[in-house]
Amino acid sequence: MATYAIGDLQGCCDPLKRLLDLVKFDPPRDQVWFVGDLVNRGPQSRDTLHFIMKLGDAALPILGNHDLHLLVAASGYTKQYPGDTLVDILDAPDREELLHWLRQQKLMHFDGKLGYAMVHAGLLPQWSIAKALSLAAEVETVLRGDDHDAFLRPLYGNKPSAWRDDLVGDERLRVIVNAMTRMRLCTPDGDMEFTHKLAPVNMPAGYLPWYDVPQRANADTPVLFGHWASLGLLLRADVIGLDSGCVWGRKLTAMRLEDRRIFQCGCERAGT
Repeated sequence: MATYAIGDLQGCCDPLKRLLDLVKFDPPRDQVWFVGDLVNRGPQSRDTLHFIMKLGDAALPILGNHDLHLLVAASGYTKQYPGDTLVDILDAPDREELLHWLRQQKLMHFDGKLGYAMVHAGLLPQWSIAKALSLAAEVETVLRGDDHDAFLRPLYGNKPSAWRDDLVGDERLRVIVNAMTRMRLCTPDGDMEFTHKLAPVNMPAGYLPWYDVPQRANADTPVLFGHWASLGLLLRADVIGLDSGCVWGRKLTAMRLEDRRIFQCGCERAGT
């Protein structure tokens, strides 16, 4: 049995199939984790969801900011932006089945046997793995519930920009979602910054990549993440960044968790 973690797909289903063929993925025996952003910007968002759904228990996806954007857009609480490629889902005859399946997925995953945590963007420095899993579960419970629209309506926004244990309601859930699906930089105290999307150079004063905060409470567990295409593949003992920019014409990356071997395939959009 092998377990593979794969970076941001963003609707690139054909590269995903080629990568799984490359590693000789066997669904009855193997499992594949996805770091979020299953959909949007690429050409095959609906096909990507169908393919992952058919994998059943062999697939373990978590939610990224583009997946949540689809849910918010489907509920009518935001417009589609230039570059969005969500119409094939929003106009699909099985739209509601796809959206319902997406709402059941995790915001964060941890496997104690393998010793890895997985989140789309990052974890605030004051959150232990146990604390972060508990907070992710709060969001997952609301998103899976009958009142998920009340969660999606006020989801967008950058404030509050830092965690406090006494946060409640929409503000509490927004900070959790923003950290786990949007954050790249924060201060040592955990104040988040959302405008810097390039590589970690020339960063705003006082901010650093979330994983470089000294003595962060989650540093004892390797964290798999995506979200940061301009960062590219990052391989460290404590963090593994897997967004290698497939949707931008670069590569789709998988890491076999048992031995950290890297597998990659190119994207047919290269050069576009």
